[in-house]
Amino acid sequence: MRATAATRFVVPPELSAAQTPESRGLARDQVRLLVARDRRPLRHRRFADLPEALEPGDLVVVNTSDTEPAAVDGFRSDGRPVVVHVSGPSTGGTFVVELRTPPGERVTDAARGDTVRLPLGVTATLVVAHPDPEVGTGSRLWRARIPVEGGVPGWLSAAGRPIRYSYLREHPAIADHRTLFAVPAGAPDDWFGSAEMPSAARPFTRAVLDGLHARGVGVAEVVLHTGVSSPEADEVPLPERYRVPAATADAVNATRTAGRRVVAVGTTVTRALETVADVDGTVRAGEGWTDLVLDPDRPVRVVDGLVTGWHEPEASHLLLLEAVAGARLVGRAYAEAVRTGYLWHEFGDSCLLLPARRAA
Repeated sequence: MRATAATRFVVPPELSAAQTPESRGLARDQVRLLVARDRRPLRHRRFADLPEALEPGDLVVVNTSDTEPAAVDGFRSDGRPVVVHVSGPSTGGTFVVELRTPPGERVTDAARGDTVRLPLGVTATLVVAHPDPEVGTGSRLWRARIPVEGGVPGWLSAAGRPIRYSYLREHPAIADHRTLFAVPAGAPDDWFGSAEMPSAARPFTRAVLDGLHARGVGVAEVVLHTGVSSPEADEVPLPERYRVPAATADAVNATRTAGRRVVAVGTTVTRALETVADVDGTVRAGEGWTDLVLDPDRPVRVVDGLVTGWHEPEASHLLLLEAVAGARLVGRAYAEAVRTGYLWHEFGDSCLLLPARRAA
C-alpha cells in the first residue's frame, strides 16, 4: 500500500498566490522565507536572507530545466473546447498529455482514439492511457501522437502558452515561469524542457547568488524536466528525465566529506540527486529517466536540506519533504505557514528545511 504523509493541514483559499510577486509589488527575492531547523524556533525571513541561513562550505544544488509554453487550446471531435497540457515526450514518438476543460476541470470521459483539433492545423490523437495502458476511458493522462512538421517544441513556441491553474487571477508571461537558472533545451538530448516551472528556484536573483558566494556557499546544477503536476491524492510522481553532471557529483561528495550540508532547491533536485546516490550516500554522475519515489520505505541518502515552496494537502511531494526533514519538522513548518499567512503555489512563498545533519 502506498504510504501517506503524516503532515495534515488545510489551506484557506485566500492563501493561494493569485498573482506573481512582481504584480504584488515585490521583487522575486522578497517573497517570505520560513527557516525551519530541528529543535530551534522557526524564523520568518525574506528569500533574500537565504545566504545568512546557510553555513560556509554548504552546497546549494539547483535545477536548470527550462519551462515550455505547454498549454494549447483546442476542440474535441464533437466541438467541445478543451485545453491540452503537453507533459513531455514518451515512447514511440508520442507525448504525454493531460486534457482539461477551459475552466480548468479534469476531462473524465476521454478515450483512446479520440482526436483533438489544435492550432496551426495540428490534430492530436490519444493512443493509450498513461501510465496504465489498460485504462480505456477516464485516465487523467494519455500518450498522444502530435504530428508536427519541425517538431512539437517549435510548434508550442508558436501556439502554446504557460500552463495556468484557476487560482491565478492573471496570465503571467512565459518569462515569469522561468527561473534564473533556466537553460533552453537543445537537440538532440534535451529537446523538451519542463511542462511546469521548477518553482522552488523562482525567488533566486543575482543578488542572492552573490550573497551565497560571499558566504562561501557553493552552487551546483542538475537537470530534471518536470511533467504536469499530480493533483490526485493517490498518484505518485511519474518517470521524469534527469541529468547529474560529473562536476555536480564531485561537488556533492566533497561537501559531504567535509561535513557540510547538501541543500536541494526543490523536489526535482532531490529526486535527481537521490536517483544517483549509492546506499552510502556517494553520488555518481548519471542521466536517463527516474521513477524514484522517496518515502519511509526509501529515505534520502544525500540531501540534508531543502528549499521548497508549499505543497497541497495530501500531495505526494509531502512524503518527499518528510523523507528529507522528518514529519515533525515538516508538520511544524506547515502549521506555522498556515497560521501566519504564507502564500501557496508557484508564485507564493518559500521554506528552508534544515533537519539535524546526518553523518557522511
